[in-house]
Amino acid sequence: MSYAETETASQPACWRRAADLAGGPEAVALPVAGERVAVVGCGTSFYMAQAYAGLREGSGQGESDAFAASEFPFGRGYDRVVALTRSGTTTEVLELLNRLRGTTRTVAVTADPRTPVRAAADALVVLDFADERSVVQTRFATTALTLLRAHLGLHSDAVVADAEAALAEPLPDELLRSTQFSFLGRGWTVGLAHEAALKMKEASLSWTESYPAMEYRHGPISISTTGTTTWMFGEAPEGLPEQVRATGARWVNGSLDPLADLVRVQRLALARAAARGLDPDLPRHLSRSVVLDGA
Repeated sequence: MSYAETETASQPACWRRAADLAGGPEAVALPVAGERVAVVGCGTSFYMAQAYAGLREGSGQGESDAFAASEFPFGRGYDRVVALTRSGTTTEVLELLNRLRGTTRTVAVTADPRTPVRAAADALVVLDFADERSVVQTRFATTALTLLRAHLGLHSDAVVADAEAALAEPLPDELLRSTQFSFLGRGWTVGLAHEAALKMKEASLSWTESYPAMEYRHGPISISTTGTTTWMFGEAPEGLPEQVRATGARWVNGSLDPLADLVRVQRLALARAAARGLDPDLPRHLSRSVVLDGA
């Protein structure tokens, strides 16, 4: 088995540990209700930041924005900045944290506290049990989001049970044969849709796109046809499933929690990689962390 397969399969156990951690002293540095918060990351971590920001603001716990670390608006004022960084070495994240030092409280959620992020952030929350050897992120991303979700009071044992179901259910053959995927979300699940598309690209070189669900009618649906798949995270807008099916495309709208549904996409990405003879642990042109020369 690849590292990515092993790490994908370990997610229910990681989520249980993260949920326990969310209520303990290790999580004291995370945002509290009422704070104005920015969440930053790169790649997968940026998409998890989008999901967390959507969950936090959507549940009435405070204004919450998400940014790619390279696009942070320094002219805005925030009570706290949360950085998601698996490796703790990504150049854009470290530069951002160093620039904010002494002006804004920062906390980094990381898998490796021995890296430069220790000195860059004011506080760390360490998920070393969810660290990964694969370049393609699976369990760290979802475990970090579970930690943050649980800290908001929005996690339950049912989410873990759904993840276990997502790992056990067989994948339909039609998904393995699909020529293109469009992933859709609403609210906090838009970030999950973007991450699903990225996972399929990284691991299996699949042709994927992702959008807010209501935007799909505004042009992207034109790509929908026989042999393509449109995959919805969470509740679909009224009438959209019927419109997509009318194009001849396959519509997927699972009954699982949206984060657990992301586990299904991870499995699909790995299965398609295997079918194409690709190594998901070493995707082309990618490294485990982007560290820029001279930074």
